[in-house]
Amino acid sequence: MAGTDYMGIPREKIPWFPVIDPDKCTNCGSCLDFCSNNVFEAGDEATVVVNPYNCVVGCAACRKVCDSDAITFPSNDKLIGWLTELRETR
Repeated sequence: MAGTDYMGIPREKIPWFPVIDPDKCTNCGSCLDFCSNNVFEAGDEATVVVNPYNCVVGCAACRKVCDSDAITFPSNDKLIGWLTELRETR
């Protein structure tokens, strides 16, 4: 499971987690089976992100197992910007 901080930054301050497009999601469960950090849960019609801050910062591997291309993440440039800003304000 993901840690409570990343590079000395509290994990809940880093908005890195998957977003699922419910219109694309087929609720196949591939992301549930793949992710060992309990980020996802099966919903009635689409998988939902229930523990976003359990997602490992920088990891987007679940996106590759999604055949319907329903999972997105922020760009790596955004992530670098957030981390830089948060480290400067510590």
